[in-house]
Amino acid sequence: MGVKLGAQLKCLYTTAGSMGNKQDELEAIVQQDSCDIVAITETWWDDGHDWNAAMDGYKLFRRDRQGRRGGGVALYVRECFDCTELDSSDDEVECLWVRMKGKANKGDFVLGVCYRPRNQDEEADEVFCKQLAEVSQLPALVLVGDFNLPDICWKYNTAESRQARRFLECMEDNSLTQLVGEPTYLLLTNREGLVGDVVVGGRLGLSDHEMVKFSIIREVRKGVSKTSTLDFRRADFSLFRSLVGKVPWEAALKGKGVQEGWVFFKEEVLKAQAQAIPVHCRARRWGKRPAWLNKEIGSQLREKRRVYGLWKKGQATQEDYKGVVKLCREKIRKAKAQLELNLALDVKNNKKNFYKYISGEK
Repeated sequence: MGVKLGAQLKCLYTTAGSMGNKQDELEAIVQQDSCDIVAITETWWDDGHDWNAAMDGYKLFRRDRQGRRGGGVALYVRECFDCTELDSSDDEVECLWVRMKGKANKGDFVLGVCYRPRNQDEEADEVFCKQLAEVSQLPALVLVGDFNLPDICWKYNTAESRQARRFLECMEDNSLTQLVGEPTYLLLTNREGLVGDVVVGGRLGLSDHEMVKFSIIREVRKGVSKTSTLDFRRADFSLFRSLVGKVPWEAALKGKGVQEGWVFFKEEVLKAQAQAIPVHCRARRWGKRPAWLNKEIGSQLREKRRVYGLWKKGQATQEDYKGVVKLCREKIRKAKAQLELNLALDVKNNKKNFYKYISGEK
């Protein structure tokens, strides 16, 4: 495998407050900013979101909240990076730890993303402290997350509540330094000079939390990954048409809503695809730019950032910002819908693009 080395990783962290209608905007931001790593808390994902959580060109690590709604953490890492998830199977805490491989197996570091609910008890806090102590044994650590401990004063390293004071003790025991002045956002590291270019600002959709952008200054092992793709040259389209034609579409889709109908349609198409269209592996270095991400959407995202900056300075209202967010979301929705309509209308003349898009929406 060919290996390249990069000395700086561009990272983004956000508390989403549900990724429900924010996935497309996140993908556009990631492409626009060329992010290498994206950390998210409060994904609100469950097994029903497997089909739309993936992002082309990135490995997805996730830990969903079990047994109740909300919460959840996730980490997207460029798939060309050599990294492994560390075992943290305890469901009492919402934490994810990934070890990033450094140059020649030196300079490894651990990237963690954690979410602490407001009502988390002290027993769960101790489970987190135990996990943190274990991963802190490795030479370098970067931890991001939302811990919902607003009474912590990072400037003076003081806190009012017992749980917040215990958290500060845990940070001190593991030699971690907070790099963001916000009360609940965390960007912590135990290695001076490992993190730089920290910027807090902008929001994902209408989330009530700001995004944190930063760089990790570390050489990371990168290689060319092998990606499975559809081999249309060897496809049996007669078999595919036969399999799709056997599905009782009218009866199966009767009474189903748009989302439920789309999921059923996609599952049946993918079943037929698996039997009729073989796959082959090809080398890939970077993720594809989404086909629906056009210049107009890029301009709208920049306008959203501009209005957000004006709002923070008191030169625009919150309603102004909400209006720009809704317009941005609507432009993305229409761009995707138009792309899908064009692909459907042209499916007879361009089957390859149609099935390529369907496969990419898994």
